[in-house]
Amino acid sequence: MPTSYRSAFAGLFVVAFIWGISFVISAYLLQAFSPVLLSFLRLLFTFGFLLLLYLGSSGRRAMQRPTRAEWLLLLYSSIFFTLIQQPAYFIGLEYSTAANASLIYAAAPLTTLLLEAIFLKTRIRGLKLLGAALGFAGVLIIVQSSNHAWRIGTGDLYLLLAMLGLSVSVLFTPKLARTLSPLTITTYSSFVGTLLMVPAVGGEWLLGGSVMQGGVLMWLLTAIAGLMNVAAGIWWVRGVAVVGPGTASLFHNLPPFIAIIFGFLVLGEQAGASQLAGGALILLGVFITGRVRPDAAALIAEAAPQDEQAVPALVAAIPVEAGEGSENRSSTAGH
Repeated sequence: MPTSYRSAFAGLFVVAFIWGISFVISAYLLQAFSPVLLSFLRLLFTFGFLLLLYLGSSGRRAMQRPTRAEWLLLLYSSIFFTLIQQPAYFIGLEYSTAANASLIYAAAPLTTLLLEAIFLKTRIRGLKLLGAALGFAGVLIIVQSSNHAWRIGTGDLYLLLAMLGLSVSVLFTPKLARTLSPLTITTYSSFVGTLLMVPAVGGEWLLGGSVMQGGVLMWLLTAIAGLMNVAAGIWWVRGVAVVGPGTASLFHNLPPFIAIIFGFLVLGEQAGASQLAGGALILLGVFITGRVRPDAAALIAEAAPQDEQAVPALVAAIPVEAGEGSENRSSTAGH
C-alpha cells in the first residue's frame, strides 16, 4: 500500500477528531449566533487564517493561480458545500436533534459511493459497501443507546439536504487535486465560499432572522472553530484526493463515537457497552475499507510532490477540461 495512502488515512482520523470537537462548539455557538450568520463567521475566520498561511508559504514556493476550468470546479464545489451544506446543517441542527443529524450524515458514505460510481465512473467494491453499512449500523446503535427519540421533522429535511450537498461537493476534489495542492484548494474554496455566503447572511439579516449576541468568549470560540477548520480542510482535501470521495466519506461516521470517548475521558461521562459496540463497528467499517487495494489516484498521489510547485508529468498527462492541465497557469512568487 502506498505511503501516501496510509498517511491520508491517518490525516482523515485527525479530521474526524477535529469534527467531533467542532460539532460540540458549533452547537454551543448557536446560542449566540443565528445559523447562517454562524456559518458565515466561521468561514470568514477560516479564510483569514488560510490566507495568512498561504501568503506566508509564498516565500518558499510559487503561488498557484487556478485556471478557468479550476475556478469553475471550485465554484461548483463551494456551492454544494458552503452555500447548501453549511446553512442547511446549522438550520437543521436548530430544529432537529444531534441524534437525527448523526443518523442522516451516516448515510453520506453510501450516498457518496453511489454518486462516485455514477459521475466519476469508479467501480463499487463490495468491501467499501460493507464498510459503509457497518458504519451506518454503528451510528444507529450509538443513537439508539442514547435514548433519543427518532422523529421526522422540518429540521431533518434540512439535514438531508445538507448531507446531499456534502456528498456532491467532494466529487470535485479529485480532479482539482490533479493540478492544485491541498492548501491551494482549501484557500480558494474558502474564498469562494465566503463570497457565496454574503447574499445568504444578508438575506437572513433583511428577514429579521440574524442574531448576534455573543460576548468575548463566543467570538473566541468562533475564531477557534475557524482555526480548526483550517487544519481539517487541508487534511480532508488531501484525504479525498488520495483515497477517493467514497472511502473518505466513511470518516463522517466517527465524530459521534469520538464525542463519546471525549466525554468519557475528559468529562467523566459513562460510556455504555452498546455505545462502545457501535464505535467498534464504525472503526471496523473504516478498517475494512482501508484494506481495499488503492486505485490509480493513490498511486498518482504517491508520485506527486506535496508543494505548490510544478505539476509532475504523470499528473499533467491527465486531461483537464477547459484548462487542459497547468501549462496555461500563471504563478507568482511573493504576492
